[in-house]
Formats: sequence, C-alpha cells, structure tokens
Amino acid sequence: MKYSIIWFLCFGISSQVWAQQNPTAVKYAGLLNPEAARKHLSVLASDAFEGRETGTKGADMAASYIANEFKKLGLKAPVQGSYFQSVELVESEFVVDKFQINNEQLQNYKHFYIAGSANDKKIKAEQIVFAGYGISTEGYDDLKGIDITGKVVLIFGAGEPVNNGVSGITKSAELSDWSKMRSKRIENIRSKNPALILLVNPELAQGLSRAGAHLGAPSISLKKEKPATTTTTVQADVIQITTETAEIFLRKSGKTIVSLQTSINQSGLPSSMVIKADLETAYGAKTKDLKASNVLGYLEGTDLKDELLVISAHYDHVGMNPAGPDKVFNGADDDGSGTTAVLELARVFSQAKKAKKGPRRSILFLAVVGEEKGLLGSEWYSEHPIFPLASTVTNLNIDMIGRVDPAHKENPDYCYLIGSDKLSTQLHQISEKANTTYTKLKIDYKYNDPKDPERIYYRSDHYNFAKHGIPIIFYFNGVHEDYHKESDEIEKINFPLLTKRAQLVFYTAWDIVNRDKRPLVDVKDDMPKSR
Repeated sequence: MKYSIIWFLCFGISSQVWAQQNPTAVKYAGLLNPEAARKHLSVLASDAFEGRETGTKGADMAASYIANEFKKLGLKAPVQGSYFQSVELVESEFVVDKFQINNEQLQNYKHFYIAGSANDKKIKAEQIVFAGYGISTEGYDDLKGIDITGKVVLIFGAGEPVNNGVSGITKSAELSDWSKMRSKRIENIRSKNPALILLVNPELAQGLSRAGAHLGAPSISLKKEKPATTTTTVQADVIQITTETAEIFLRKSGKTIVSLQTSINQSGLPSSMVIKADLETAYGAKTKDLKASNVLGYLEGTDLKDELLVISAHYDHVGMNPAGPDKVFNGADDDGSGTTAVLELARVFSQAKKAKKGPRRSILFLAVVGEEKGLLGSEWYSEHPIFPLASTVTNLNIDMIGRVDPAHKENPDYCYLIGSDKLSTQLHQISEKANTTYTKLKIDYKYNDPKDPERIYYRSDHYNFAKHGIPIIFYFNGVHEDYHKESDEIEKINFPLLTKRAQLVFYTAWDIVNRDKRPLVDVKDDMPKSR
C-alpha cells in the first residue's frame, strides 16, 4: 500500500511536469486572434488581388503586401537587403498557328488535339495516305507496300477489322489489349518515317468538351540550364482528330469514315489508299521568362542563431476565370489562410523578441510562390537557399487551415498533420506534446498514411525540405467543396479555428526554437523522392 501511494504520487508529479504550460509561450500564443487574421485575409483574398496566380499582377501585389508587413514588424530582409528572392520561371505555351484542311481553318482543342511537340513543325501536303487501322501482322498489312516516308498518314485510333476470319488476323493477347494495340500500331507507322500521323478518335469531341477551358493553358516551370546539345531522332507527331475532322480530310476522295470501315469489315482486306487532300499546318512551343518572387522575413535568434526554423506557406493561387460569373478564384483557404498564419506568427514572435523573450534559434518566415504550378517557389528555395539547408532544423508548412472538411462537420475542432514522424520521432513527440499541453485539437493522421491515395505528403511545399532530409510538419484542414473554385471566399473561413490551428504551429515552433538540441533525424524516410 505504501509503495502504491509513492508510485501514485510520482506518477502524478510526472504527469504535471509533462502537462506544465510555459506562461511566456501562453502569453504570446494568446496574441494570435481572429480579428488580426481577418484583417490580413481580407486583403490577400480580395478581388483586387485577382486570384494571385503566379507571374501575374495579383501575385506581385500579394508579395508586396507580405513584404511590407515583414518590414513593419522589423524583420530583417535577408536577400542582400531585400525581402524578395527572385524565382526564375519560364512560361511555355503550345500554339497552333495554322491547321488548314482543304482551305478550311480548324481549331486545336475543338476539331483536333495536339498535346505538344518537342519541335516546331511546318507541314504542307497535297495528299494523305489512309492506312486503315494501322495493323501490320503476319497475313495482314494495312500499308500494302505504300511508301509513307515523309507523308501524312491517317489511321483509325480504335478497333480492328470485325471479320478477322477472312483477313487471317489472329487476336493475340497483345492485340486484344486496346491501349497496347494502339501503341504498337503507332510505333509501326512511326518506324516508316512519316511526316505526321492523324489518329481518328471517335470519343475526342466529347472528351474535349468535358475538359473545357483548362486545355491549352500555358505551363510554368523553373528555368533550368539547357543540357548539352545532342543529336536526337525526330519522331512523327500524333494528332488526334474528331470523326467530323476526318470527314473533311476525306471530302475530295468521295469516301467517308463509315464507308471505309464497312469496306474493310466486309472484305476482311485493307483499304489503304492515297487520297487527295490539302493540308497546311504550323505549330510549336513558344516560351517567355516570367517574373515571380518568394518573400522572406528573418528573425534572428540569440545563442543558437546559426540554426534556423522555417515557417512557410504559399501565397499564390489559381488566378481568374474570365468565362465565369464570379471571375476571381480568391483562394481564401488555399492558401490565404496559411499565408495569414505566417504573418500572424511573424507578428507574435517579433513582439516576443522586442520584449527580450525572443527565440534562441533564428526563424525564417517564408511565403513561396508557384505552389499551384508544381511547388516551384519552394523547389527554387531548396536549390538556392538563402540559409544553409544543413543549418535548417525543421520546416513547419501551413497550407489551408481555415475551413472544415466533410469528414469533420460534426466535430470541427481538428487538424490534419502530415509528415511529423517521417524523419524525426522527436519532432513528432514535440508536436504531440504541444497539442496535448495547449491546443488539444483532435489530430487526424489520415493523410500521413503512406498508402493514402491522395498522396498529400508530396503536394505542398514542405516536400522540398523533406526531400533534403529536413524534418517537416504539414498543417492542413482537408479538401472541401470549394477547393480550387471561385467559391473559396473569405466569408467561409472559420477564423477562431484558423487561429487555434495557428496556435498549434506557434507552440510547436516555440519548443523547437528554444530547446537545447535540434530535433534529431532518426528515421529513414522510405517514401520515394518524387511526386
């Protein structure tokens, strides 16, 4: 009985120590408040910022706003006296200048589909070769000895002759797999060096209609050094065309798609032929350099100032929808909420420093651009770090913390955490302790499961730190019905919940920047290093 009492007292003392709150941390966490968060987000997610798309005026306006806030707080400008780190981007757009058949000008993404080409092309032809299904097997040859070198070749993209018994075609396992069959036929045609392959796709028109306005949008990527010039074989491009477009090609021949298919199916023999058709096309990729910037604010630490904690969020979003009734993708949650949290955390840590309660380690408040284009800003920073990655102890990344997803409608006091245990068990323990001691949110690790099909671990800016062996935590509220829609508006943000999640980040950061030893990297991350 005596030992039981002693054990109970010791356990009680131990529990109290574990749960003991740091009054200084509590004081500054309390300075995070919904009203201040609303003030920032009302600016960042306003229509005036035009959806903050990378490379646009709206993104530049957001970057300037963030930099001005960092300056007001007295944060240092760490990029040679500037808050801006230029991110070198290139915008590529595939442009079809001309696609004219029999004097009729047609449009990409409506009458045909060219996904892109490694080379600029100009092709002019007065005839095409119709090559049926493009089959070349023992006993059946759609080309029938026709030389297609430098020619434009038209083939059916789906199916094969119905009357296989007459033609002698054997339905091998390879040919019965439609995708393999089509690839094999295309490679067979390509091996004979045509200028262009036209693939009739009866489902193309419907597919293009479903895809809508997003087709053909310029792509943005990091500007890379050009590799040394090597000699490569230029393959014929494949252009998918609708059935209606194929009929335009056949117009001068007196044939139709239906009549050609019927002839092949009834005879079991190829119906390949050279057809008069005037084709003139010119297309290729056009590129231009794009201006964009990460925004950095630096708070110097004290005795451990050479070590660095990075607190990050992306300030870009997906821009405008000219065709929509509400033309602006405001991105209040994605990721105006995370950017707001970074600004608020910068404010309270700055206030702590002014009161001589500043962090031992330094903190970099990092607002990155280009996340929606493929994590470009954070990738650029990780490849051109302003502070050594070896001295970067942790990245706490905040991407969407202002909403509630459908799975938590009944119990909204939660936050998804991803990655806390991927590289450091110690970081995971710090995070858990911060929550159990202070914020007491329900932590949901659904997306932390390596088998989760959403692969969220790879989809925000923390990944570009994790792949360099830097422990990370990603704070996330999950996907909701307004994700990447014009309806992601500030009116739908839960500011008290945003603040509470930001407080969890604060308490975790407070521990990391003030402890004696940096979080130990003690876990081998077996996740593949690619998205």
